Amino acid sequence: MNIFVVEDRFALPMKVEMPEGIESLSASYCGSCHQAIYEEWSKSMHAKAWTDPYYQVDFAFDGSQQICLNCHIPLENQQENLVLGFRDSERFDPILKPNPDFDRALQQEGVTCAVCHVRDGRIIGPIERPDAPHAVRAVPEMAEGIYSCRQCHQVTNDRWDVFFKIPPCGTVMEIRQGGQKADCVSCHLPKTERPLVEGFPSRQVGRHLFRGGHHPPSVKESLKVELSREQTRGGQAITASLTNIKAAHALPTGTPDRHLTLSMRLVDRQGNPGRQESWKLKRRFMWRPFIIELEDTRLLYNQTRSFRFEVSDAERARYDRLEVLVTYHLLDEGRRKRIGYENKEPIFYPVYQEQLPLNQP
Repeated sequence: MNIFVVEDRFALPMKVEMPEGIESLSASYCGSCHQAIYEEWSKSMHAKAWTDPYYQVDFAFDGSQQICLNCHIPLENQQENLVLGFRDSERFDPILKPNPDFDRALQQEGVTCAVCHVRDGRIIGPIERPDAPHAVRAVPEMAEGIYSCRQCHQVTNDRWDVFFKIPPCGTVMEIRQGGQKADCVSCHLPKTERPLVEGFPSRQVGRHLFRGGHHPPSVKESLKVELSREQTRGGQAITASLTNIKAAHALPTGTPDRHLTLSMRLVDRQGNPGRQESWKLKRRFMWRPFIIELEDTRLLYNQTRSFRFEVSDAERARYDRLEVLVTYHLLDEGRRKRIGYENKEPIFYPVYQEQLPLNQP
């Protein structure tokens, strides 16, 4: 069973014709003029969409399905095989033959410049530039901030055996459920004033940073944590309220493994830990005999979830503070072990930490 439907818009890799005025589809070629944009992109997860070690392990574990390539290396010349058709109506079993135009160097660039900026043999952008060395055709939807993003960050699940409120990788649908207009670039390509090409006049351009879950400051500024306490008959109760204050989509978004963990634990004066309680803000599924979403406790835009930790008077006599910690998880530990991914970088990081004294009013 599959967790999404293969729609026409991403069923096949993108066949890209070389636009007039350029000699290569490589990002490094584009960077010879658009240096600042190239430097930003080269550090982004878009640039690592193919080479990322976790993706490579996960891709192999799931059987190296061709459909995954159409988002991680979307251009036809990035893929070793051409797709001639499909053996099944759901388009998960392609008929392949070796691609004579396969470009391994281009493959390593993942979601490269041409994925968003080349259509029908033309360079496209939010502004018309017929006088540029390579003429640029304006596509108004690019200025609206979703034109290229929805190619991969929106899937559907209209299947008889799948029951999701929001499909996995359904970021655009999360934005709409949160009551917001889908405008990815306002956050992920923040505006700055600079020349598009060195030596030309400055104008407003988007910084091609594509920062998200792999960038802790972006997550931190999207999450607000408020602590409150109240006296109870046998002690006191501390409530932690978490609110998504910036991300128009769910926090976290992306693959179902991503989640937030809230932990509250008692600590004594010597730093020794005591009782702890933890909560996960994530999606929970039943995978067989049908795929059913059992729970989704992630935070849509402007949504708050609150969690209560009760401390008895006896515990207050022994412990002097409550440690509150929120961590962002790029990958579930169970999934990491199951696929055999030996990560060299952390798969989770703290986004909020606080020490709350227990013996203060």
